Order: sequence, then structure tokens, then C-alpha cells
Amino acid sequence: MRIDVYVPLLLSLLLATVAPQAGRRIAPALAARVLTTAAVLTAAATTWALALLALTLIGNAPPLAAEARERGGHLPEPVPEIVGLAALVTLAVITHRVYRAIRAEAATRRALRRLCEGHPPDTELIVAASPLAQAFAIPATRRAPGHILVTAAMLASLQPGERRVLLAHERAHLTHRHALHCTAVSLARAANPLLAPVSSTVSFLVERWADESAARTVGDRTRTARAIAHAALVAHQPRPACTLGFTDRAVTRRIAALQAAPPPNLWPLAAAVLTLGVLPAIGAADATGDLFTLLAHLFV
Repeated sequence: MRIDVYVPLLLSLLLATVAPQAGRRIAPALAARVLTTAAVLTAAATTWALALLALTLIGNAPPLAAEARERGGHLPEPVPEIVGLAALVTLAVITHRVYRAIRAEAATRRALRRLCEGHPPDTELIVAASPLAQAFAIPATRRAPGHILVTAAMLASLQPGERRVLLAHERAHLTHRHALHCTAVSLARAANPLLAPVSSTVSFLVERWADESAARTVGDRTRTARAIAHAALVAHQPRPACTLGFTDRAVTRRIAALQAAPPPNLWPLAAAVLTLGVLPAIGAADATGDLFTLLAHLFV
């Protein structure tokens, strides 16, 4: 346990380091899926590793320590007590961060749902009479399908062909449930702040994923890039959190990517990135077994 319990923490640093490179080399759809899975696994493993470190304090509990001494048992100390205390405090902070992230997500979704009130549930496109040029996808819920919200100012600023690109982009967000990826990496980041680069990369990748989907739909990568550039010139207003906007996330990089050939599905590299998420889970599982073995010595 002395080594295994720290493996998830170390590998989360490695995942955060390689995530931006993987996002540039692997096709957006594959990269987003792999990085989201790896981030969730790593965040869960690091949280559990902290819980294991905190559990080592059980051996110092007066009732257990007294009973073990009466039986002549040995009191193992897998990690220094200060490490266990630090893990306990960190675990409390993480719990608070995740709780705040969940509340923020829920509040945002309620606010977005209110924007759809008064429209038929099966209406995909909602046009808002607003002077601000905005467009974003409102994710589906158990009770309602997803919607595309576009302001009148945005529609007025685009040509017919550009509007088609915009709708194809936002429809891709809904079809591929990109909001789930963004929510998952957001919670993973709350549980493990070291994964912030992974969260940022996935947020960018879902936009690139939607760009590529829109380019396939309209059959013209250049037109898609021009539509994004044009919309970006008129849309510099803040948007609601957790929405997926047409002009968000490094527009310049997105335009440059559309002017080049689509990135390939590099399965070996994707598998290597996914392994970085699996290894922390294995390390945490091994550390769990070691901890239970050590605690069993309390009553031997």
C-alpha cells in the first residue's frame, strides 16, 4: 500500500500532461470519448486513494487500539499519521467541491429549461428575440428532449448556408450528447483539480467534434470554417454555463483545423491514453486489498 495508494495521484499528473497532445493528434470524437473515460476513472481512483489514506487512521482509534493490545495484536502503520490527516482534510474539500459543481450544474439546467417554457416539447429549434448574437444547444433531460436556442440577432447576421452550418453544429451536440462529456469531466475536475487540462481539452474537443460533424453534413469544410469565423465576429457575449455554443472554445484553432485534413483515429495512441485511466483504478484496487490485510492484523 505504501506505493500503490499514491499511483492514482501520480498518473493523474501524467494524464493531464498528455491530454492536450492527444487532443491534437487523435480525431475529436475518439479523443473526447477516451479522455472523458480516463478522467472519470482517474478522478474516482484518486478520490478512493485519499479515502484509503484516511482509513489508515482507524488503527489509531482508542477503542480499536486498546482491543488490539489486549489481544496482543500488532498495530501496523502503513502511512504516517500526518498523511492520513491530510488525506482526510483533502477528502472533505473534494466533497465540498463536487457538491458545489453538482449544484451549479443543476441550477444551470433549470435556468436553461426555463428558456424553453412556452414552446412545444417536440420543438427542436427555438428562436429568441434578443439583440445578442448567440446560439447554443440545450441538453436533453429525462422529461424533455434537447433544443437548439438561437437568437434572432445571430440568424440575421448569417447567410442561409451559414445558418445550415450552425444548425448542423448544434444538432451534433444534441445527437452525440456532448453535454454528458462536459459534465463528466467537470465533476472529475472538481474531484481532482490536477485534471483541469483534461477538462479544458475535452470541452474544446466536443466543439471540434461538432465542427467535423457539421462539415460532413454540409459537405464543405471551407464553408463550415467561414460560418464559424463569421459567427465569432458577431458573438462576443457571455453565455450560460454548461451550454455548448457555436462560437466557443478557441475559434481560431477550430478554423485552422477545418482548413486541414480531418485528424485520423489513432487507435494505439487512444488505447495508451485510456490505459492511463485504467492504471489508477488498478493501483487503487491493489491498495485496497493491502489496507484490509494490514487492518486485519489489528485482531491477530
